[in-house]
Amino acid sequence: MEEAEKGKNKPKLEFDFIPEESWKFNLRHILSPAAWDVVRRDAYKQANYKCRICGRGNCRLEAHEKWSFDTKRHIQKLDDVLALCHECHAVIHYQRTALCDGAEGAARAQAHFMRVNGCTQAEFHEALAKAAQKHRELNEIEDWRLDLSFLKRFV
Repeated sequence: MEEAEKGKNKPKLEFDFIPEESWKFNLRHILSPAAWDVVRRDAYKQANYKCRICGRGNCRLEAHEKWSFDTKRHIQKLDDVLALCHECHAVIHYQRTALCDGAEGAARAQAHFMRVNGCTQAEFHEALAKAAQKHRELNEIEDWRLDLSFLKRFV
């Protein structure tokens, strides 16, 4: 498959399941409230106060931490903080949405995923299964080290 073709099939909105071991390592809990406000407000400004995924404006934005995982060296690296609308954020954290908001919240998240990505219900379930498999693989590693070098720009 050609590189351009690969990128064409990549959904705009994806699930982002982090290892359960890392759930306690989020910026809102690591940083002081004032420092977290600086970081999240910068993300909103960088996105022109619109959702970075679906482009929705005139809504309450939420800050999402985008992490990458080096499974060989066990490094969890903060790559970005993204301004997202509540609906996109609910999809990204689909597991939490389903747990906290039940079947109704899960159904809303599924509908939003399908709308943003222009996909079918089968494609939604396929993407969810792939994300769940990746999540299981990341959960096998218990000693993640944090790389917060992204935050240097705020110092």
